[in-house]
Parts: sequence; C-alpha cells; structure tokens
Amino acid sequence: MCLKNSILILLISISFISCNNDYKFDLKSPKKLQVNKILNISVTEKNNNSIKSIQFSIDNNKIESTDDFKATVAISDYKLGKHSISALVFYENKTKKLTNTIYFLADSPPAIYDYKIVNTYPHDKNAYTQGLEIHDGFLYESTGQYGTSSLRKVELKTGKVLQKIDLDKQYFGEGITKFGDNIIMLTWRKGVGFVYDFNTFEQKNTFKYTKSLEGWGLTNNGEKLIKTDGTERIWFLNPETQKEESYIEAYTNKRKVEKLNELEFINGEIYANVYQQNSILIVDAKTGKINGVANLNGLKDKVEHHPKLDVLNGIAYDHETKKLYVTGKNWNKLFEIELIKRQ
Repeated sequence: MCLKNSILILLISISFISCNNDYKFDLKSPKKLQVNKILNISVTEKNNNSIKSIQFSIDNNKIESTDDFKATVAISDYKLGKHSISALVFYENKTKKLTNTIYFLADSPPAIYDYKIVNTYPHDKNAYTQGLEIHDGFLYESTGQYGTSSLRKVELKTGKVLQKIDLDKQYFGEGITKFGDNIIMLTWRKGVGFVYDFNTFEQKNTFKYTKSLEGWGLTNNGEKLIKTDGTERIWFLNPETQKEESYIEAYTNKRKVEKLNELEFINGEIYANVYQQNSILIVDAKTGKINGVANLNGLKDKVEHHPKLDVLNGIAYDHETKKLYVTGKNWNKLFEIELIKRQ
C-alpha cells in the first residue's frame, strides 16, 4: 500500500471516530411559564443514540423523569422569578450537564385598587421620606438625601417632630422598621445599616449588607426583617445578625417589577412603593406574586407643589386601629386612606 493511500485511510478513520463522538445534546424547556401551568422538560440527542439515563433538576433539586428522557412538573408551589433547569446526561460512561434559565410568572393578573381619603394631616414638606411606621399613635420616619438624612418621631395629628437624630453627611438614609426594642435603619449605597434604641434613638450597632445590592425599603413580619435593594428582589434577614437568608422576587403574570422601595407588612402581604411611580404593590410574602396594584396618582395633586416635590413614598399601617397612612417625598400632607378593590 502506497503512502498516499495510507494517509487517506487514516484521515477517513479519524473523521469516522470524530463523527461518532460528536455528541450533541439539547435541553428543551420554555423560557417563561405561569405557575398554574405544567412544566415539560426533555433532552434530545443528535447523531447518536447513546443516552443511558438523565437526572433532571430545578435549582439543584432533583425531579423524576420518564424512560423517554422527559420530565413533567407541577410548579404551583414554586416561588416566582428566575430558576435554573438542569439535566445531567449519562452516556458512554460519561456525563454532561446541560442548563437552561426559566422564569416562573404569576398565575393571574393583579387586582386593581382605587382609594378613598379618610383623613388628612400636616407633614414636613422638607422631609424626603424614605421609611414610615406608626407605633402607639406616633409616626416614626426616616428621611434621605446627603446632608439632610434623619430618623425622627412625629406627632400624627400635627406633624410636629418630637425627636430627631441626623445621620452623618456621608450617609443617604433609607427605610426603617421597629423590631423589638430597636429601630433598624438602612442607608442607600454605603452598604451599611444602623441599629438604634427605639426609645432613645441611641445608636447600638451597625451591620453590612452581604448579598443584597443596596439599601431601599425595610419592614418586618415579626420573625424576619424584610428588605428591598432596588431590584425585583425582596430579602428576608435574620433580625439578630441582619444577614440576608433568603429572598422572593416580585412578578405579575407577565413580568418582574423592579425598583421596589418603601415597605409595610400587612396581614401576610408586603405593601411596596415603586420608586418614581405613585402606586403601591401588594405582594404575596411567600411566593412574590403581585396580588394587587393600588393607583394613588391623584394624591400628589392634593399637596403643595414646589420645586422639591417628589413621588409617593411612605406607607404606615396601624395594626391596632387597622388604619393605613401614606405620604411622599417632600409632601406637606400625610393621608389616611382606604383601598377599594375594583369590581
């Protein structure tokens, strides 16, 4: 056999081996899916029939598959938002991991709420409101902006500031919440929060954010601190260490909603302002589903208009009287409102 023929046979052999080992697997799953639907996942293979078995997973949690390399999953119990679909393919004494990203959406659109004004009270128009709570009939408010950030106790009916401390000018104050004998307060971009004594406003401690991006809104459910960071994520923090332990993501049946800001926890749901919008979202605290949207656009027309006037921000709920209060950044009024679901 001549050298030329030998080289030709060798090239053909290499080509044959290369084709034989060209395993092309394709993980098929939808890019987004409402949680009342059934999720179908499958793996297909091109050029070979080498698959022995497949282990499917959602967020690294294994799920059952069938012999034809498919899996069918009910996802109604999953949190909304971004998830990872993976398939570990076993073939020819080898393994290959395939991954896709999927977004779980709410199973229905949010309910729409209108509002009725019950009472109107004075509010400091120089207060760039970031956090708002009410306890024992007194408002507790945090304000923002560099050089004017503060924590204050306010008389509800008069708007009079009864107690106040100012933050160092390097900090931009954000959300607050009372937990036990403390008031916890966030700052915006410094990645640090403060723990104050509820009665004296004496600073007791500081803490740093470890997973969330920034400090925006803050509330609690009696067990965990609940924090927003400017994205669609709502974080649950250990109240003793202030460390982020888990999160949900706010989604409608069509999309995520970002820029979640000031928060209030009311009867198992999280009420959230959306920055730069005069509205309140009502979010399921377990799944992230946006159950409702309250359109409060008309409120801004009822306050004094001046150069610093900004958007709605500030939600306080009195768990004893069942009254809901809202205000905005540099608004001269605070409103007690009642939300009315559209029929």
